[in-house]
Amino acid sequence: MEMIDEISLKILKILQEKARIPNVEVARQVGMAPSAVLERIRKLEKQGFIDGYEVRLNPERFRRGLVAFLLVKTSVAGGHDSLGKRLAEIEAVQEVHYVAGKDGLLVKVRVASTAGLGRLMEEVVGKLPRVKDVKTMIVIKTFKETARIPLDVIDSA
Repeated sequence: MEMIDEISLKILKILQEKARIPNVEVARQVGMAPSAVLERIRKLEKQGFIDGYEVRLNPERFRRGLVAFLLVKTSVAGGHDSLGKRLAEIEAVQEVHYVAGKDGLLVKVRVASTAGLGRLMEEVVGKLPRVKDVKTMIVIKTFKETARIPLDVIDSA
C-alpha cells in the first residue's frame, strides 16, 4: 500500500467533511497554492484513495425512511458471490456484505414502508436462486450512519 503524507491526509479529512468545499478554501486550510492542492487531489483519485463523490439525500423526502437489514442465507455453500451480485442490483439495496457464519449475506435496504419491505422480500429477494432463508431486522431508530473512514489514526500494518 502506498504511503500518504500529512498534507494529503489533511486534504482527505477536509474533503470527507465537505466534498463540495472550494479548492481555494482547501488550499487555505492546508497552506498551499490551489493548483498544488488540485494536483494532490487528482493524484489521490488516481491512486485510489478517493473512490468518488456523492450527495447524501434525505431519505424521508423520497419516501425511503424505513431501513432494514436482511440476513440472507444461501442454499448452496459458496453461493454467496453470485447471490451477492444479484442482490446488489436491486434498487432498494444499499449495501451487501458476505459475513462470517452460516453462509450468509447481510443486506441493508431502504424502503417506504413495512408493506414495501414485505413485497421486496417476497417478490424479489425470496425468488432469487440460491436463497434458502431470509431473516429481517427493522431499524427503529438510527443513532449514526456514515460512510466516512476514520483518518486520525492510520494503521501501518
